[in-house]
Amino acid sequence: MQATTTRPKITATADGEGVVSHAGSRLLADIADRTTLTGQLAETLAGLRKPRARHDPGRVLVDMAVAVADGATTISDIAVLADQAELFGPVASDSTCWRLLDRLDTAGLGAVARSRAAAREVVWAQRAERSGELFPPARAAGRVLPGLVIDLDASVVVCHSEKEHAAPTFKKTFGFHPMLAFCDNTGEFLAAVLRKGNAGSNTAADHIVVLDAALAQLPDEHRHGTPILVRADTAGCTREFLAHIRSRRDESVSCEFSVGWAIRGPERTAIAAIGKKVWADAIDADGGHRDGAALAEISRVLPARSLVGYPPGTRVIVRRERPHPGAQLDAFEEADGWRYTAFATDTRVGQLARLDARHRAHARVEDRIRTAKDTGLDHFPSRSFSINQAWLSVVMLAVDLIAWTQHLLLHGDLAKVEPKTLRYRLLHVAARLTRGQRRLWLRIQRTWPWAHDLAAAFTRLAALPVPAS
Repeated sequence: MQATTTRPKITATADGEGVVSHAGSRLLADIADRTTLTGQLAETLAGLRKPRARHDPGRVLVDMAVAVADGATTISDIAVLADQAELFGPVASDSTCWRLLDRLDTAGLGAVARSRAAAREVVWAQRAERSGELFPPARAAGRVLPGLVIDLDASVVVCHSEKEHAAPTFKKTFGFHPMLAFCDNTGEFLAAVLRKGNAGSNTAADHIVVLDAALAQLPDEHRHGTPILVRADTAGCTREFLAHIRSRRDESVSCEFSVGWAIRGPERTAIAAIGKKVWADAIDADGGHRDGAALAEISRVLPARSLVGYPPGTRVIVRRERPHPGAQLDAFEEADGWRYTAFATDTRVGQLARLDARHRAHARVEDRIRTAKDTGLDHFPSRSFSINQAWLSVVMLAVDLIAWTQHLLLHGDLAKVEPKTLRYRLLHVAARLTRGQRRLWLRIQRTWPWAHDLAAAFTRLAALPVPAS
C-alpha cells in the first residue's frame, strides 16, 4: 500500500529552550498594567493582602482575568500562565485564587468595580489621544448614533451540578439568570448582577441596580456631558425602570430609553384603527428600503390608561412585517396577515424608520452575551454563590481586557473578531524568548500570518501614554 500522507516527518525531543506558548496573551497582561488596572486593583484590594504574602491580590485578579480572556473556564486553568513564569512572571496558584475569590465580599466587589471605572477612564483618554475620538460611535442602519448606548439584557447560564441559588429557569433548564449591561459603542462589559435561575426577567429593581452600576462605570465627563440611550427588550418596559431612567436627568445624566413594548388587547385595538396611509416604510440594517415592513405610532390611539405611570412623552411605535415561513402568530395576526412588534421610546424627534432601526440594533447585545459566555460567563466554578459572584467580576475584567486590546492595539479585522478567532490568531501563538542587548526578546515565527500584527500591537502598547500618577 502506498502512503498518501503529505505531512513532513518529525523527530520529537525534549531539549528545547526559550519556547513559550500563549505568547499573545502577554498583551492582555501588559495592557492591564498600562491602563493602570493592575495598580488600581492593587491599591483598592490592599487590605486583603496578608503580611508576608507573596502575591498581591490586585495582580492575582488580573492574572485570573488574563487566563479567562485566554480561554480558561475553571480557576485551575490559571496554570496556563503559572507554567510559563519566564513569560508571565510569578503567578499565584489556583488555591491562592480560590482564597481571594472567597474573600471578595460586597465591599471587595465594590472596590473592584471602582478600579475598573478608574482604569476605564484612562483607557478612554488613551484612545482619544491616539485616534482623536472620545469613544467609538454606535451605529444603526448605516448611520452614527449620537452619544453612548447601554444595552441591558438577562441570560440563562445552565449549571450541571448543584450550586447555591441555582434554580429552575423559565427555559426549563437549571442554573442562574444574571442581568447584564454592555456598552454598544465599545463592547465593554459594564455591569452585571448574578441572580437565581428563577429570577424574573422584568424585575425593575434588578434593571435599576444594573443600570446604575453601568452608568457608574462611565467616565464622569461622558456620564454627565454625553447623551446616553438605554436599550432593553420588553422585560425592561416597566414603569419603575423607565421612571428611574427619566429621573437620572435630575442628576445631569441625559438619558433616553428605547425598550420593547408588549402587544396586548389595547394595542391590537389601536392597530386596527390605524389607516393604511398612516403606515410609513421601514428600513433594513443598511439603511435601505425594507420590503414588506412598515411603522406607525399608536401613542395617541391607545387608551389613556395604557400610558399612566410612564414618563411624560413616552411614545409607542408599532412595526408590522410579513411573517417568515414557520413564524408563530396569534389569532389577531393570523386574521390580519401581518406580524407585529412594538417598542417605546421618549426620543421626541426622528423618523420612525430611524427610531425603529436604532431599537432593533439592540439585538447586538445577544452577540455580546454569546462572546462573554465564550469568555468565562458560561461556567460558574463554585458551589458558593459568593465565589461565583466574584468570578463574574473576573469575567467582566476579561471581556474588558479583550475590548481594550482591540480598541487600543489592533487594526482592521483583528479589532473586530470574536474572542475565539483572536485566541487562534494572536493570543495562543507560540514564540521564542531570547536575551540580548540587555533585553528580553519575544521572537514570533515570521511565517505566521499574523506575526507582524502581533509585533505591531506590542509596539503600540509600549507607546501608550500613561498617567503621571
